[in-house]
Amino acid sequence: MDSSSGLTPRLQPGSLAPRTARERLVARLEARGAYPTWVLVAALAGVFATSFPITILTISLTSIAKEFGVRETTIAWVISAPVLLSAIVLPLLGKLGDLHGHRRVFLAGFAAASVAALATACAWDATSLIGLRIVAAIVGAATQPTSMAIIFSVYAPQHRVRAMGWWAMMGAAAPAAGLVAGGPLVDLFGWRIVFLLQAAFSLVALALASVILRETPRHRARFDVAGATALAFGVAGLMFALGRSRDVGLGAMEIWAALATGVTGLIAFVWVERRVVAPLLPLEYFRRRSFTAALVAGSFMGAAYMGAFVIAPIVLLQIFHYSITTTAGIMLTRTLTLTVSSPLGGRLGTQIGERVTASLGSAIVAVSLLVVAYGTVTLSLAVLCVGLVLQGFGNGIAVPPITSAVASVVPIHDLGIAAAANRLTAQVGVAFGITTLTMVYGGINTGTALALAFVVGAFLALGALISSICMGESVAQGT
Repeated sequence: MDSSSGLTPRLQPGSLAPRTARERLVARLEARGAYPTWVLVAALAGVFATSFPITILTISLTSIAKEFGVRETTIAWVISAPVLLSAIVLPLLGKLGDLHGHRRVFLAGFAAASVAALATACAWDATSLIGLRIVAAIVGAATQPTSMAIIFSVYAPQHRVRAMGWWAMMGAAAPAAGLVAGGPLVDLFGWRIVFLLQAAFSLVALALASVILRETPRHRARFDVAGATALAFGVAGLMFALGRSRDVGLGAMEIWAALATGVTGLIAFVWVERRVVAPLLPLEYFRRRSFTAALVAGSFMGAAYMGAFVIAPIVLLQIFHYSITTTAGIMLTRTLTLTVSSPLGGRLGTQIGERVTASLGSAIVAVSLLVVAYGTVTLSLAVLCVGLVLQGFGNGIAVPPITSAVASVVPIHDLGIAAAANRLTAQVGVAFGITTLTMVYGGINTGTALALAFVVGAFLALGALISSICMGESVAQGT
């Protein structure tokens, strides 16, 4: 990891000497130029604690449904409901960090998430499990935009893309580690061990963060309650419509009602933001090419990557007739490639620029999905695996510069809301991609139908490529 931030230490000659042991430790790290690296380590520990359970929990849904005596479609809300509601609160929590300090919001959210994870291990029925998972997701969502904002605040703009490479690496490595190590543990001790481990890892990450992280500057302004409420309704409506349309179809009345709610909420959000003194997300940022293009690129990339992530196991199970274990092993190659390539994406973004790197990664993902489609139609496992590896590689190259570009064009007092906007649009893209590719596939277990879904995914990746090309010149190039 790159330990040079390009920023001067907080303590200058003649300033007050640090009083506490923690302040003295931070001062020593700053003097050695190691403080940004330790901030990144603390943030990555948080990413690991919150991300590793998702894959093993997904695989365990069948056994959880049997234990509680409910259908798998019901227990699937353990995964989908937290994703929906955490997306709603991301902008609110990011803005709270901007106003009141990101360290404070990060530590409070992480502490609450640790308690919620421990409580989830004691769930007594499906309703309690889903409810506790929702609570954990809402309070845990505070760690995403705030930790990114803290990283951005200690890294100079030309070094942020490399830090985001390590961030993306941990985001891919944690679920993979959960799958590899969590599987045997679940077989031995049951699914509750997942949440006990999450609570333990969270406490370790919380202890590290409380020692290392320094509070960010606070921006004195009134919280935009009206804007936050309007945006919450807008996001909730769109996310619900995207999630439910896979189950009930686009023609269902509830889908149109949700879409109407979402569109109305977004229109109201724009109306409020134009008139309020201290907006939740200043609309002027959307007139900045790098900001808007990077958000759109990240949304398309999430749609292409995660949409194909859902369809690929169906190909291996239904077309190639592999077991779940073999399928998980093959899919792991894509995740490992993403893990390895993410730091490379950060390095390339620093050397050749964010726009070029993001465009290169997006192009690789588009080609990779066409390769996967060809392997599906021709029943060639070798071609399919090449496509999966290329997809992980391309995504790892593209995501760090896209994430960094969003933060590069906003002032430091709005880094939290910028990070939240990045995470929010990515999650909306993920929901859109999964819904779209699933509908194209339509439950028809033929090579042609599944290959068509991957072709549509390639067009989504093409959207990421076009958006990346539209990004402005990057900070990494000194402009």
